[in-house]
Amino acid sequence: MFEPIVHSSDPVTLVGGGQATPNDLHKALTLAPLCVAADGGAGLALAAKVEPAAVIGDFDSITEDALGQIPDARRYRVTEQESTDFEKALTRIAAPLILGVGFLGGRIDHELAAMHILMRYPDRPCILIGAEEVICLAPPDITVPTRPGDAVSLFPLGTVTGQSEGLEWPIDDLHFAPGQRIGTSNRAVGPVRLQMNAPAMLLILPRAIMPELVAAVSRPEAARWPVRAR
Repeated sequence: MFEPIVHSSDPVTLVGGGQATPNDLHKALTLAPLCVAADGGAGLALAAKVEPAAVIGDFDSITEDALGQIPDARRYRVTEQESTDFEKALTRIAAPLILGVGFLGGRIDHELAAMHILMRYPDRPCILIGAEEVICLAPPDITVPTRPGDAVSLFPLGTVTGQSEGLEWPIDDLHFAPGQRIGTSNRAVGPVRLQMNAPAMLLILPRAIMPELVAAVSRPEAARWPVRAR
């Protein structure tokens, strides 16, 4: 376990150095008002005229100009090279939810690494914002007020089964696993409830439903996964 650097009773926006715009960041901040930057993500925060409460990373991607605008007290260098900047930051934020901006789009290896981290730390709810979609690790039990016709995609990162209500093609009694069965382009017929038996399923929804997903994941009584054994 890592000692938290940032503590917040509200959701936190974590900004990375991938593809995102100042508008993306400002939209995230309406839902998760405290901004933390993962290394080079500080550049986007500063471009959006947002002063991050902390910058966490090994500082190999932040520019000297951006670093010079961050007070020393808000710089947290983590020098080990065994983890990504996303992992370094995610594991050092204590909050009910982390909203990630700038971790999707761009290099596919960075995207895959971010999704891997969602599964590696299932006890830390995190929603990643893309250009058209939002992605999170499906909690043990969640209900989202989707509308009829909304795309609901499920992508397994391991062996996992589940139950559903409100999907055009129910997932009950199906066994999902990489290389065997995935759940791309299912559709909602109304509000969707999902229950999973393991922290191994990515839930992909339209970006338009981001506020509702944030509310569902961050509410105090929301079902959560325990810390993964290491």
